[in-house]
Amino acid sequence: MTWLSDKTIHHLRKVTNLPDLSNTKYKCLQKVASGGMGTIYLAEDTQLHREIALKILDIPDPDGDLADRMQQEAYIIAALEHPSIVPIHDVGTLPDGRIFYTMKFVKGRTLADEVKKSTALPEVLRIFQKLCEGVAFAHSHDVIHRDLKPENIMVGDFGEVLVMDWGLAKLLSPGNKSHTLLNKTTYSNKSKKQKSGELSSTLKTGRLTEHGTVMGTPAYMAPEQERGEIDQIDQRTDGYSLGAILKFLMASLISEEKSKTSSNSLFKNRPRKIPKRLNAISEKAMSENKGDRYKSALELVAEIDNFLNGSPVTAYKENFLEISWRWLNRYKFLIFLILVYVFVRLLIFFLGNL
Repeated sequence: MTWLSDKTIHHLRKVTNLPDLSNTKYKCLQKVASGGMGTIYLAEDTQLHREIALKILDIPDPDGDLADRMQQEAYIIAALEHPSIVPIHDVGTLPDGRIFYTMKFVKGRTLADEVKKSTALPEVLRIFQKLCEGVAFAHSHDVIHRDLKPENIMVGDFGEVLVMDWGLAKLLSPGNKSHTLLNKTTYSNKSKKQKSGELSSTLKTGRLTEHGTVMGTPAYMAPEQERGEIDQIDQRTDGYSLGAILKFLMASLISEEKSKTSSNSLFKNRPRKIPKRLNAISEKAMSENKGDRYKSALELVAEIDNFLNGSPVTAYKENFLEISWRWLNRYKFLIFLILVYVFVRLLIFFLGNL
């Protein structure tokens, strides 16, 4: 009997855990992460000679509902061509019958990890604005993400901000681009159980959830989403999640700043407490009543612009002292130049009279 070394056994375990990609153009390299429905692998496209991310459904799916959801996810992302939405390359079925799709492999960190770095407040807010712009683009196509959270946002090594994991996305209207693509898709798992020409009501509406089903991440879910009120979910529901992400970013910046010594220059641009105007922006986005929230993600982008530029924000009513301080802070360089000019003129005047 030949005994196998520990190294050989470890290698065999690793290989057997990889998916069978025979008869495909992909070569699996390693496992990257596991999610709610599928596992993501780093793979190589052997035709184009590039690394891609490969997502495969890897949990039991006797009814085919999860395969439908994952296929819907692929077609939704494919319809949303935007710099802040990860691009889809391919979708199909493996030899073992499991559905898969491939997408850009993002080299970077989640937003939750990015904020732990030596990042200044303006830089974090610019990242947040890119996130909002990607979400706004999806909303313009009547697509609601429904699971926005720091772990689902990737920040690339070159400043890219990508919204990931569209598995819980909801389509609001039957006339958008995503729904048109979905209608062209053959749901093989459903067709085995449905009469010819019949389509399930869930696919007609672009939904795979029923009233009362709570889907999402509790800390970032809007009240209507948490209550399972599917028909009440719209763009402002994602807006609530964006407000929660903004609050998380601010809290993370402060906690990280406190954990460092004040002499560390890398952290000198981090706030010691959440600015009142910025806190008011997140509170408005997270209002209990949908009507009190920002109407769109682009309104949120504009509010952050106003904050960064030292302009008033609609979410916060300032008193006279706050208005004065904001004005002085906004024009401090100009005020400094004026004071220098006045000082020099006075100095010349007094020297001239000596």
